Amino acid sequence: MMYAIQWLRSLVFNAMMYVMMLFVGLAYLPWAIVSPDGALAGCHRYCVIVRWMAGWMIGLRTEVRGTPPTDEVMIAAKHQSFLDVIVIFGSVPRGKFIMKAILKYAPILGWFGLRIGCVPVDRGKRGAAIKRMLSDVQSGKIQGGQLIIYPQGTRVAPGVKAPYKAGTAALYGQLNQPCVPVATNIGVFWPKRGVYRKPGNAVIEFLPPIAPGLANDEFLARLESDIEGHSNRLNAEAGFTG
Repeated sequence: MMYAIQWLRSLVFNAMMYVMMLFVGLAYLPWAIVSPDGALAGCHRYCVIVRWMAGWMIGLRTEVRGTPPTDEVMIAAKHQSFLDVIVIFGSVPRGKFIMKAILKYAPILGWFGLRIGCVPVDRGKRGAAIKRMLSDVQSGKIQGGQLIIYPQGTRVAPGVKAPYKAGTAALYGQLNQPCVPVATNIGVFWPKRGVYRKPGNAVIEFLPPIAPGLANDEFLARLESDIEGHSNRLNAEAGFTG
């Protein structure tokens, strides 16, 4: 019975997330048209609303540990669900993502993404897109910020192993910026697929930065060790034993 009630609460919450995305997008649209700061403010407001709704609608609290970066860095994060995107982005001042080029056509999400400086990338053309982004930052055409990437390339459930992609190391070398690893246990409460959301305390943890200049293999080994080690600890804290 309790499971059924929580499942229904989760269903309503999931629907409300998209209703609020539309509402916030329309509310901030005039400011976003005038200035990218308006789009950024709208995205941050949406993150606040989703975290607030999760707390009272499904009993899922979110906690941020460590020190979110405020300077220009690459953030390499464990990715388990849409909620880790929300919490990480909402914790940094000017987050941006590398996104699939097709997403720029998505209503609200795509347009706001472009407006805050997300980098749309066609298959096989990520290098050119990153070079263009760096050039635009240097010329003052766009503001710098925190580029958020997912080194495993997809959502990975707790307890599942997936390789860290070599392209992450190439991007680290190309940007020549510190890399801030991020661990999480959010997937324990918000699974990769399905409606059900488990109540509890979901944690995002910003870890000490990795300085630029490491060799690719050394960087990837360090990144994987930091993220996986801390994520496993957070999973255990949340009661995950798989």
